[in-house]
Amino acid sequence: MPSGNEDGKTTPPGGAKASTGMTPASPDTQGNSIVQMTLDEDTFLRRRPEVEHEREVALFDLLERNSFELAGEGDPPGPYHVNLALKEDRLVFLLSTTDDKPIRDITLPVRPFRSIIKDYFLVCESYFDAIKTMTPSQIEAIDMGRRGLHNEGAQLLEERLLEYVTLDHLTARRLFTLLCVLHMRG
Repeated sequence: MPSGNEDGKTTPPGGAKASTGMTPASPDTQGNSIVQMTLDEDTFLRRRPEVEHEREVALFDLLERNSFELAGEGDPPGPYHVNLALKEDRLVFLLSTTDDKPIRDITLPVRPFRSIIKDYFLVCESYFDAIKTMTPSQIEAIDMGRRGLHNEGAQLLEERLLEYVTLDHLTARRLFTLLCVLHMRG
């Protein structure tokens, strides 16, 4: 499930783990941004190495550079800690301050994302198969479709979060990758 980041990031140093809530020491991770991201432990399963790699890349890239600002009146400014979970067919963002004081939970239904996620998974499978046997031009064609679906999912996430959070497109892309990883259950 390639995350298809368009900013040139491809690998995290040292294979950082989501469950550790890794926090790169980067000047870009201040202000209205996410400085610690964890994924709900209940959704962790042993996955294919390619999927685990994409999860690590998405987490690393997200924490290295993101824009995430709460839009609610009275919400504290960032930086933020975020736990991302799937609970009862809902995507839940558990937001807290850097000293882990709860701010709010943002809950979105997963239903609007299902079709995009399903199509994205199918194209990703085709992409992984293509890498083994197809020509570079065939792989590129599949990759363009995969990126298009990834952008569509990110755009939908941006739209659904708009009343709660202002974020940039790259942040939305990385969060969509993490939504897809969480969506892979058993």
